[in-house]
Amino acid sequence: MRIMKFLLLAAASAVSLNTAAARPAPAAASASLATEDPQVLARADALLARMTIEEKVGQLAQLFKIPVLPSVDDKVRSGQVGSLLFITDPAEANRLQKIAMTEARLKIPLLFGFDVLHGLKTIFPVPLGMAASFDPDVAEQAQSVAAREARAVGIGWTFGPMIDVARDPRWGRMVEGAGEDPFLGAAMARAQVRGFQGPRLGTPGHVIAGPKHFAGYGASPGGRDYDSLFVSDAELYNVYLPPFAAAVDAGAGNVMSAYMDFNDVPASASPRLLTDILRGELGFKGWVVSDANAIHSQVKQHFAADAGDAAVRAMKAGNDMEMALLAPAFATLADSVKAGKLPVETVDRSVRRILAAKIAMGLFEKPYADEAEAKRVLADPAHRATAERAAERSLVLLRNEGGLLPLAPGAHKKVAVIGPMADSPDDTVGPWAFVYDRDETVTLFEGVRDRLGRGASVQTAAGVQLARSFPSGLEMFQPPPPAWTAERRATEFQQAVKLAGDSDLIVLALGEARNQSGERASASDLRLPGEQIKLFEAVAATGKPFVVVLMNGRPLDLTGIVDRAPAILEGWYPGTRGGTALARALFGDINPGGKLPVTWPRSAGQVPIFYAHNRSQAPETQAQRYYDQPSSPLFAFGHGLSYTSFRIDTPVLDTPELKPAGRLTVSTTITNTGARAGDEVVQLYIHQRAGRASRPVRELRGFQRVTLAAGESRKISFTLDEASVKYWHSEERAWVIDPGTFDLWVGTDAKADLTTTFVVGGAPRTVAAR
Repeated sequence: MRIMKFLLLAAASAVSLNTAAARPAPAAASASLATEDPQVLARADALLARMTIEEKVGQLAQLFKIPVLPSVDDKVRSGQVGSLLFITDPAEANRLQKIAMTEARLKIPLLFGFDVLHGLKTIFPVPLGMAASFDPDVAEQAQSVAAREARAVGIGWTFGPMIDVARDPRWGRMVEGAGEDPFLGAAMARAQVRGFQGPRLGTPGHVIAGPKHFAGYGASPGGRDYDSLFVSDAELYNVYLPPFAAAVDAGAGNVMSAYMDFNDVPASASPRLLTDILRGELGFKGWVVSDANAIHSQVKQHFAADAGDAAVRAMKAGNDMEMALLAPAFATLADSVKAGKLPVETVDRSVRRILAAKIAMGLFEKPYADEAEAKRVLADPAHRATAERAAERSLVLLRNEGGLLPLAPGAHKKVAVIGPMADSPDDTVGPWAFVYDRDETVTLFEGVRDRLGRGASVQTAAGVQLARSFPSGLEMFQPPPPAWTAERRATEFQQAVKLAGDSDLIVLALGEARNQSGERASASDLRLPGEQIKLFEAVAATGKPFVVVLMNGRPLDLTGIVDRAPAILEGWYPGTRGGTALARALFGDINPGGKLPVTWPRSAGQVPIFYAHNRSQAPETQAQRYYDQPSSPLFAFGHGLSYTSFRIDTPVLDTPELKPAGRLTVSTTITNTGARAGDEVVQLYIHQRAGRASRPVRELRGFQRVTLAAGESRKISFTLDEASVKYWHSEERAWVIDPGTFDLWVGTDAKADLTTTFVVGGAPRTVAAR
């Protein structure tokens, strides 16, 4: 949702108003099946028959409810709104719901929505961090907790998961998704939908999932947020659609359309995207909501002539509900129906979908939040334990020269935790967190201090301040501290350097402030913002042992750091218990086992860069395309070190041929050859040597995260079938399978070198999409 930009517009509107006044799994019980139940539809149709056209149109409106905007009470009372967002106080939700249930003519309950992207009160690692776990079960558990907290306060619907594949780290919203790979993205999408919704729509303690943004938003050119984009059919079907297909299969009850131009047509008004593909090919049965103000934006995009034209075109395309700030474009639909510009049946279709969802969620029977229960749910300590485990699973050890990590807890008596991310609760939870508990958030400094206890003196200093030169939109919820004066900048820097010099161990926390990553936070430069390089150089110059901890929502340019920092631990924005998890990893209580869900470039000049590129006509020069630097990434997709070592045996196939409609099992044995327990993510990649199209040099087709004790071995297996080798052929406009030889690799990142081959049998063929 375009909330960052929108909140700024809200503030401007307020001034004006005040002046005037993983793994393959069967689909869960589908949310669409719940809303397609004959009894549910019969109830919806009975209610629909009693509605005026104005009341029908009201159900298609979702409005913001934030302090700077006018009251929505009268709109609720008159049936002009069906959903509200940004309400997290159960008392306020109940007050508004009571108006709908006692004063509105038809007594249709409101559906409250909110961005519960990675938690409500309890904040989990940002989605890119959860993807780094390569553990869909952890993502499902995290979103189940997030859903429980949201449902307790009256929220029935979340605008997530964000499942846009992103291959350009300049794009700020990479932090919200699962990275660059459609296979990993699909696994995480499936898990998060199940976590949010449970086994069926209306499961107690769960909310409606609304995966976004349909479709291709992550292909934003140059990483520039909101820009129009052009995506080939091959990219659309092979890269950007698989996570959405997985989300639909898992039962997502809602999908959010994107607002940018998609091949010259706004996605919110594209019949091809919303009707032909989403409903026709993916089989989606729920309802579609626009991104914030996207219907009105069609006029700004010089696509629609006016709001009425935009509303009709969006509705006909398959956009059922409009998310709007003040005056929905959909408010014109009643006049359009009366003027014969839009069949009433089209409106009825959308209203029926929304009413069915409200019925399936049980809102008519239980419209109110239990305020006492909400307090108990939000205080549940088990939620914080789940957040800590999720943070632990997300950590990626990027570098560890000389085995500096883990640190010995009793070996250092004076520890300095330095840097702008060292003791910042807001930056520890990261973007897209609005109502978290700052007092419960454990920073890196607090985590290290608590871990070492009385055995060491632990002190902290920020050293430098990170600040954006223009507003991000978060300022409405969490105003940033005042910018440091030049005198304070010098003083703070000197204090940090002195603290470093007086200590016998330095933990240097670097990264991006929370408002430097996320929506409206694209960047042309991936270098560490502010004066962090200067701080790094001063710390390194002390000669004291030090480690670097990163908190960020995308790969960063580590030039001048990666070759001088002996150890680098990627923490992402780790959430409520992030500092505890990081400290446990630094001192060896846990062994980090996460992997990079995105290729890490050396500099912004390399992007976009991703592992699943096609082979060039000069493959021998593939690693040196620039004269001034290698073309290879700094860290490969799937990279992540451990405090122990592993050996993976050459993969063995149960059959050399994948026959039509058949299966092939790939087995290998992994052994922990080190002295401590640890996790490894075994990854399987394939490549088609020849066929009707050139295919990527490698494609992820399986992964398993395993935990092994020192000396332990385990046999693991992967299954390949026709879904593993099919691809969308842009010229034939169909899913196809080509017979022939395929390479297969098993290893610990996209550079895996344990290889074998298999053959796909049969004749060239077209196969079903699902």
